[in-house]
Amino acid sequence: MILSDKRRYSKYLRPISIFFDILVITFTFQFFFREHGLNYLHFGAYQIACWAIISYFSGFYGVYRYTPPIKIMTKLMGQGVLFLLVVIAFFPFAKHTVFSGQAIAAYLTTVFIIIGVFKFLMFYYLKRYRVVTGSNYRTAIIIGYTPQAIRLKEVFETRPDYGYRFVGFFSDKKSNPEVIGKTADIKDYILQNNIDEIYCSLNEISNLQIKELVEFADAYKKVIKFIPDTDGIFSKNLKMDYYEVFPVLSLRKTALHDPFAQMIKRMFDIVFSLLVVILLLSWLTPILALLIKLESKGPVFFKQSRPGLDEKEFFCYKFRSMQINERTEQSVVKNDPRITRIGKFIRKTSIDEMPQFFNVLKGEMSVVGPRPHLWSQNNLYSNRIKKYMVRLYVRPGITGLAQVRGFRGEISTNEDMIFRIKYDVFYIENWSLLLDLKIIVQTVVNIFMGDEKAY
Repeated sequence: MILSDKRRYSKYLRPISIFFDILVITFTFQFFFREHGLNYLHFGAYQIACWAIISYFSGFYGVYRYTPPIKIMTKLMGQGVLFLLVVIAFFPFAKHTVFSGQAIAAYLTTVFIIIGVFKFLMFYYLKRYRVVTGSNYRTAIIIGYTPQAIRLKEVFETRPDYGYRFVGFFSDKKSNPEVIGKTADIKDYILQNNIDEIYCSLNEISNLQIKELVEFADAYKKVIKFIPDTDGIFSKNLKMDYYEVFPVLSLRKTALHDPFAQMIKRMFDIVFSLLVVILLLSWLTPILALLIKLESKGPVFFKQSRPGLDEKEFFCYKFRSMQINERTEQSVVKNDPRITRIGKFIRKTSIDEMPQFFNVLKGEMSVVGPRPHLWSQNNLYSNRIKKYMVRLYVRPGITGLAQVRGFRGEISTNEDMIFRIKYDVFYIENWSLLLDLKIIVQTVVNIFMGDEKAY
């Protein structure tokens, strides 16, 4: 099963906005602090780091097609106040810099005028572009034919600048020309017509149907939102959005959906991998290459096709630990006769995985994440285990939460894979940089303490 991904230019808008803002804050301050002895490199790096942290926690880039302008203005003001404080906080530690309130005021005023104008121009241009060209739209269906569902349909039709195309209702309880099918028809209809978003009236479907729809949306990367027919369904896993004055509930996205979280994780991956390559692999690789070559014929490195991010193929690198054989798609079992003597050692200590830091630098893997499975395992379990495909929403990792919890190595039963998937999904839904660091530390501890499943 291949995950579909309808390509739109909208996925580039947030990265473009982030890049533009960083360029503005990086180059603008140089015009206002020329005569104040400011270290441009230190101040520039400090600004970018602070801007990233403030933006991440304030949700500064959480602007969507339905976001009201007043909320954008509020975000700008909040970001401006916090950024002002961190800019001022820099100067007491810059001993050779002359503090100037006038220069800071002129600098920040210029920055936020430029950023604000750019943000509003892009926001309004895209709204106008959707109306005129019909581009960048999202197709939507509504489950349920209730007064609230009808009101939402009217919002879609009266606000074309939101960029939604309403297709029709699905309902088991009501009959109407606008009702195009029953709830049993929803999944096939969504896949056949490439529907993007599902809006669900909670009065019309059961809890079991909701659960199945959420799992379906996870598997096929569809957006599912809920129409609050009652005030009894709020929970910490739901967030409220407003289309004009109409409330819609959405499942909260994971931290790894956030561009800043992705940027932070990627920066960490690059820095950590470079340190490993320079400090360890630079001298360890020649030694292992000699030992591997002395024991058996064949290449030093072994590469194998694996499913990566969004199920795209990549080649996973390892130090070769087995005799050359044709059973490359067969997973390793305990006391596998194919494994060489040096192979037993490097597999036991996980040294064989270290070339995957090059995969990380290439952007194919992450230091921490769900381990990439064989294609045979991927094809076998993708339809057997619920939420299996969720693990393909992120880059695969050299190590992961499932591995440090004891679910590594051979998969002999369905239960082995089920527990591995549970830990992978938990990691994705609860990611933090601290969690990555804990998993890395635990991985190192397991290497020295020994792991009975490392063979």
